[in-house]
Parts: sequence; C-alpha cells; structure tokens
Amino acid sequence: MPTVTMTQPTASALPARKREPGEDIAAIAKALGHPARIHIVRLLLEKQSCFGCDMVDEVKLAQSTVSEHLRILKSAGLISGEIEHPRICYSLNPESLLPLAALLNAVFDKDSRGELSGSICCPPSCCDPENPSG
Repeated sequence: MPTVTMTQPTASALPARKREPGEDIAAIAKALGHPARIHIVRLLLEKQSCFGCDMVDEVKLAQSTVSEHLRILKSAGLISGEIEHPRICYSLNPESLLPLAALLNAVFDKDSRGELSGSICCPPSCCDPENPSG
C-alpha cells in the first residue's frame, strides 16, 4: 500500500499576508509594552550589544523572565541575537523602529504647527449647532 506524506508549506512557499495599516506599529508598541522590555532596549541602546546573562544582572529579574522578554522583543524584530557559543549576544535593530518613529514624528510635526490644538473631537464646522447634519 502506498504511503502519503503530508508536509507543511514552508514560509517562503506561502503567499505573503497583506498587513493592515498600522499593524507594524501595533506590534512594536505591544513588544515595548512592558517596563522590563523598555529597560532592555535602553540597556542595548547604551551598550550596543549585551549577552543575555549580563542582562539578567542589569534588569534584576529571573533568567527565565528576562529570556521571555528577549523572546518577545526578538519576535517583533526589535532586537537580534547572535550565538557566541554558549551565550547569545543581543543588539538593537534600529530600523525596525522606523514605523513608530514616523508616526511619532508626524504627531510632533502637526503639534509644532499648531494643528493639534483646540478641539480634538472634530473640526469646528462639524460641531455647529445651526447645522445638525454636520
């Protein structure tokens, strides 16, 4: 009797999923959404690279907790880890933060031009009591 082998398609064989607008920024924000991960990013910003075991001493959390935070940052693409047997040396991927930086720069640009002052709910014309449809 013939044998049928089922294989899963590789990531490269799957069609690329279209990302929703803002999905990349949401993933970055989620990855940065814990004080320990912010601490790790600041540490890597200061030191440029650091071994995982050294981060445990700096962050002052259990090794397993630091490893989980590193995993989250790495899966979001914010950091990379290079194996230097038997340890892993981590460093920042600054280009991965560009979508968030672009959003924040747009906010600061509009604010510096005074475009964010006043009503944030709606432009004055839509809040006119004389025009109930607007």
